Amino acid sequence: MKNNEIDAITILTKDHAEVKAMFKEYEGLTKRSVVGKKKLATQICRSLTLHAMLEEEIFYPAVRRAIKDDDLMDESLVEHASVKELIAQVENMEPGDDLYDAKLKVMSEQVEHHVREEEGEMFPKVRKANLDLISMGQEMSARKEEAASMQVGTI
Repeated sequence: MKNNEIDAITILTKDHAEVKAMFKEYEGLTKRSVVGKKKLATQICRSLTLHAMLEEEIFYPAVRRAIKDDDLMDESLVEHASVKELIAQVENMEPGDDLYDAKLKVMSEQVEHHVREEEGEMFPKVRKANLDLISMGQEMSARKEEAASMQVGTI
């Protein structure tokens, strides 16, 4: 499979694994690792923001039409909103601030729950639906590159 033939679910699953690894790395940092915590938290927030954007702009609209499970799709959007709120809070804080680590821990738990639902419920339904996941993957990859290039130096 060539790089431009990676399907949408593979892209999202790879994102899930990467952010899970970042959360695990964060948990291993000591209280004195202020610079490391800030850098990693920023990386986690950027990754989740980009991932949510891809899902909300490209993946979810197509999936909603294809699988006709509004409850599952609505729940996913509400979970995104909750994580985005935590991201906004963390981005305006510094390691060492009250609740900084707690907010990242809760974010990690919410993301883990969301990933379990996507990978366990949504993705199997999507694989059975008549969607062009390769084409969607190409669109998502292009959008991800575009958005990532615009993010340089932000946050």
